[in-house]
Amino acid sequence: MPAATPPGIPEPTSAIPARVSRSRRRRSTVLATAGMLLVCVVPVSEAAAAPKGTASKAPDPSVSTMTFTAKERRDALAYWTPARIKAVGRSVDLGPTGPRSQPWRGTAMKTVGRLFFVNASGADTWCTATAVNSANHSVVMAAGHCVRRPASPVNTYLDMVFVPGYGKGRQPYGAFAVRAAVTPRTWAEDAVNDVAALVVDADSKGRKLVDVVGGQTVAFNRRVGGKTVAFGYPATRPQLGEELLHCTGTAEPAPAGEQALPCDMGGGASGGPWLTDFDATTGKGVLVSVNSHGDGPESGTHMYGPVLGSAAKAVYEQAQRG
Repeated sequence: MPAATPPGIPEPTSAIPARVSRSRRRRSTVLATAGMLLVCVVPVSEAAAAPKGTASKAPDPSVSTMTFTAKERRDALAYWTPARIKAVGRSVDLGPTGPRSQPWRGTAMKTVGRLFFVNASGADTWCTATAVNSANHSVVMAAGHCVRRPASPVNTYLDMVFVPGYGKGRQPYGAFAVRAAVTPRTWAEDAVNDVAALVVDADSKGRKLVDVVGGQTVAFNRRVGGKTVAFGYPATRPQLGEELLHCTGTAEPAPAGEQALPCDMGGGASGGPWLTDFDATTGKGVLVSVNSHGDGPESGTHMYGPVLGSAAKAVYEQAQRG
């Protein structure tokens, strides 16, 4: 587990041997820091390419963007085979699922899925992410620590693939490779504002993500409070990431620009959506935060998530232009 991971929502890591370097895809440098080896992955690009046919805009200095080449995206889809996905889930056990975390038995949550990636240590892992409405129909919201290590700009992640509606090995809507990942620059440099927006490719049939699964509405600068439902794929047993869980409660303001929700989901739930005005019959609501960290080493009584303010809005706006 990376030492910089926010407490309570650790990155679940695989027992599969770490891939320290793949020279055909990234230039990697191993640094010794305080007796610990870190893989510093140099991003291919720190600016998202402008959409074809549009004028190029100067990158927003408040965000940090990494992009992946077409070959890298093809390799990512090939890498995350059903066998590898099953293996990464079986390799992690964060203890029993807490009493507040319940399997979702309502209408299919097509917009919520597992985000698979290889972390900065070279280990297979996953988070939770959500398709949201956007101009390009291709944006997914997650946590910043699902994209890169905090306060460590070069420690970014590889082989990112989003599988919406994942459940017990099933991929009912296919898999979508991530072509760009955007975080607040404050997350990359100072570990502040744990949120990310990812831009995904069309699927194998050429369909854009939101056209396939729909999207959640995103609200910025919304007053904290009211009934909220949080979703995630935690690495607790017996589910071990194979089943979507949820917590329901009332969100309350918390220090440091965060909000808190009664919830005991553990690692793997990171990045999962907080939905208010939620309609269980349609599976739609308003996304007001994402799972960031708990109040215990693996799980606890409360989950914390960022209040989506100007930093989150800048990330979202950059992604929907991608």
